[in-house]
Amino acid sequence: MRIPLNFFIKPLAPLLLCLFLYLPTHAQTYSPPGSPGFGDRIRYGGSIGLGFANNFFSATLAPSAIYQVNPYFATGVGLNFSYASEKDFYKSTIIGGSLIALFTPIRELQLSAEFEELNVRRNFENSLGFTDRSYWYPALFLGAGFNSGPVTFGVRYDVLYDRDKSIYGNAWIPFVRVYF
Repeated sequence: MRIPLNFFIKPLAPLLLCLFLYLPTHAQTYSPPGSPGFGDRIRYGGSIGLGFANNFFSATLAPSAIYQVNPYFATGVGLNFSYASEKDFYKSTIIGGSLIALFTPIRELQLSAEFEELNVRRNFENSLGFTDRSYWYPALFLGAGFNSGPVTFGVRYDVLYDRDKSIYGNAWIPFVRVYF
């Protein structure tokens, strides 16, 4: 019994057609030598803070990293750790993370959106009558700032602000952002 050659070619024709259409498309993704690679597009930054007052202490460490998608847009992630205490009153620990998007339509202007999710633990001295609390708090910040090289000064607004749960005293928050 002889199998006709047509028997094999007919089912393979669509596959071969797709392969030949894919190859020219794939060839268009060539990056010229010297264009930045993935690692060259990552920038690191964040913030660090210390606060002291009469019987009060606070410390914050918030590293972040962004990926520069193109000259106008960057996206990234951040971590947040904060500790605060006031003698004979309370202790607070805050741990969380954030997703960051930065848009720079012109060199001097940076627009930002940042979603932050924080786990807040507030422990009060028992004799004061306050109840200890542990909860998750989301924040969605929309901001604008003046960009000057690696430093951006601006203000952001928490559209999900809840006065009773927020760790921030106000929905409007000034910021200084630094990425290297």
